[in-house]
Amino acid sequence: MIRYALRCDRDHDFESWFQSSSAYDSQVKRKLVTCPICGSAKVDKAIMAPRIIGKKGRGRAAPPPEPAAAPAPEAAPSGPTSLLMAQEKELRSKLKELRDHIVKNADNVGERFANEARAMHYGDKEHRPIYGEASPEEAKSLIDEGIEVSPLPTLPEDRN
Repeated sequence: MIRYALRCDRDHDFESWFQSSSAYDSQVKRKLVTCPICGSAKVDKAIMAPRIIGKKGRGRAAPPPEPAAAPAPEAAPSGPTSLLMAQEKELRSKLKELRDHIVKNADNVGERFANEARAMHYGDKEHRPIYGEASPEEAKSLIDEGIEVSPLPTLPEDRN
């Protein structure tokens, strides 16, 4: 596992864990990495200070240098990492709840998703909640036709 400090195009800083750097690249390319603050999918790696173990403190990682511009308030018992972790856990929980609700209450039409959505949109079939698979090109085509579609949230544990 690798932790990256990330920054969106609106200058929001956050962190996330990835199985490998290629997993990060793949998820960014598919726009699965989004800012937890604003939802932007335009995300880049931010500069991160490495943790270095000194000779005197073997087994103990040196603390990262404090940022010069914005010192952390002393009264706060938990740092930004724990706050981010709590926000990330809450977001993942809500995404899982949303996904479970969709799976429970909609029909999985698999690869027929684009055709089924079109048929319902144009009145050839009765409207009903559906989910399934569509390529990025199919999804764009549906959106261009005025058919509302949305990706089903995918969580890291879904891939394990």
